[in-house]
Amino acid sequence: MIRVEELKAELYDVVGAIYEVHKELGAGLNEACYQEGLQLQLETDNIPYNRELCFHPSYHGIQMTSLFRVDFLCKDNIVVECKSVSELGNIHRAQLFNYMRLLDKPCGILVNFMPNFAVVERYFYDSERRSILTVNGHEVRL
Repeated sequence: MIRVEELKAELYDVVGAIYEVHKELGAGLNEACYQEGLQLQLETDNIPYNRELCFHPSYHGIQMTSLFRVDFLCKDNIVVECKSVSELGNIHRAQLFNYMRLLDKPCGILVNFMPNFAVVERYFYDSERRSILTVNGHEVRL
C-alpha cells in the first residue's frame, strides 16, 4: 500500500523550487523558459534531477521503439511535467499519469506557469492497485 503522507514530504522542496521560479519569472512566458528556470533553481537547491529524460515504454516486457520525454525526473522518484497554458485539462493530467505509470514512479507534479499564481497539482501512483491518487488519497478518474 502506498503511503501518501510520507510521499507528500518528498515533494516539498521540488514544489518550493517551482514557486520560486514563478515568483522570479512571473506569468505568461513560454514553457521552455520555465523549464530552464526550474533547472537552474533545482541546481541552486541541490535537488537531484534529470531534464528531458527520454525513455521507451515496454509492451509485455519488450522494449518498444516509441520514445517519450519527461520534462524532469527529480530525486529519481518525482515526475514533473511543466505547462504554460491558459488552463490545465485532463489531457495534461493523462500525460503525467502515463509517465508515472510507464516509469513506475510514485510521485508526480503537474505545474502550470501561465496564470498569475502557479497552479501545482500533486499526484501519487499506487503500482499495486495501478491507480493514481490525489494528495488526500482519493483515486483519480479521468
